[in-house]
Amino acid sequence: MPGKHNALNATAAVVIATDENISDRDIKAGIQNFSGVGRRFDIRGEFKVGDGNAMLVDDYGHHPTEVAATVKALRDGWPKNRLVMVYQPHRYSRTKDLYEDFVDVLSGADVLLLLEVYSAGEKKIAGADSRSLCRSIRLRGKVDPVYVRKVEEVHEVLKGQVRAGDIVLTQGAGSVGALAKEIAQKGLS
Repeated sequence: MPGKHNALNATAAVVIATDENISDRDIKAGIQNFSGVGRRFDIRGEFKVGDGNAMLVDDYGHHPTEVAATVKALRDGWPKNRLVMVYQPHRYSRTKDLYEDFVDVLSGADVLLLLEVYSAGEKKIAGADSRSLCRSIRLRGKVDPVYVRKVEEVHEVLKGQVRAGDIVLTQGAGSVGALAKEIAQKGLS
């Protein structure tokens, strides 16, 4: 599993297992057999794009620190591939409170599709929506984000953005997870 955060988690597991007198052989087998946690750097496979394939990764992380860890792991593991991120912010209050952190981390994608905030029952907060994030990210000049109003519209937008060799990352705690499942099953056709 890629990522410094996963290496640190594995190290902690080894330390605890050693303290509990679990054999080195069993520790090694446990780590080798660990396939990860659902929707945490979940490599969903590849799908056809033009004359090649793109890789699909799904991650539940919705806090800027979590998003940054996922992006770093992808950049470290696949430094030559473009990162196409489909991100859905979770909660207007979180978006408002961590607005600049989100602008920073989301500016690290090569291509960014930004879905509207998954409200989780909250009322909309002016200036803490995805259109505002798009404007702020665009002003940074690193990436020109594409605002996508509904998850159902992402498929069509992605078709025009994804190239062979890309990594498509679906990121967030809302309905974006269902999108990853659909792309994994059907691709972008």
